[in-house]
Amino acid sequence: MNLSGHAALITGGTQGVGAAIARRLAKAGANLVIHGLREDDHSLETMKACQSYGIKVHTIYSDLYLSIEEVLQNVAKSALAHDPSIDLLVNNAGVFIDKPFLQMDVPTFQRTMHLNVEVGYFFTQHFANHWIAHGTRGRVLFTGSINGLLAESDHTAYDASKAAVAGLVRSLCVALAPHGIRVNSMAPGLVRTPLTNQVLSQDADALRWMEMHTPNGIVPEADVCGPMAAFLLSDEAEHIHGQTIYVDGGMNAWQQPDLPITLRGKL
Repeated sequence: MNLSGHAALITGGTQGVGAAIARRLAKAGANLVIHGLREDDHSLETMKACQSYGIKVHTIYSDLYLSIEEVLQNVAKSALAHDPSIDLLVNNAGVFIDKPFLQMDVPTFQRTMHLNVEVGYFFTQHFANHWIAHGTRGRVLFTGSINGLLAESDHTAYDASKAAVAGLVRSLCVALAPHGIRVNSMAPGLVRTPLTNQVLSQDADALRWMEMHTPNGIVPEADVCGPMAAFLLSDEAEHIHGQTIYVDGGMNAWQQPDLPITLRGKL
């Protein structure tokens, strides 16, 4: 994919899936504004990796758990002030902090919905208005999740937020396609990130269990998400609107894995 001549804002782009998307867009030639929570080793490493492709990289550090007015000012408006030519928006930032349903409290639920749904909704609105005013055929990519389709008993708020993202992508598609703006979602299954590696690197049973629940048997690095993100933002995806594309090793297609022979008679 060739994204030369394009510029992207990526929220939550300093590590994990966001960083994988940033590196792939940089490789494709897009200039980047990368948002992150704070400057740290992950953010500096991502910025250096992206700059190695010879593109322009600018970083913005800001907490998104603020009022919509504040996050628009701190990130969206700042990004456009730095580079008014931004025509690619990647709504990747989110949170996976959750509690079991019977112990869920209002602040935790609202934080999840704010970061995973509300921020992306209003970022898209802000950029769409900017693009329409300037005659720009913008492109929006949300990072969804397999949890928007398949549920986990202890992650009800997160599941609900990612299901909302899938619905949001369809709604924004029909609202914005007449303006020449494309909206899609790339939804990973379980991939290795600094967050998930805290569990997978220390719990071999958890890793094996997840491999067993993925048809191709692989829990990959987050870099597998980059090519699909670049494709959905590219000219090659011109006629793709309102879709959620799963990058999950087939997980969404599997009703339930059969009980391994080694466990039969032992449960």
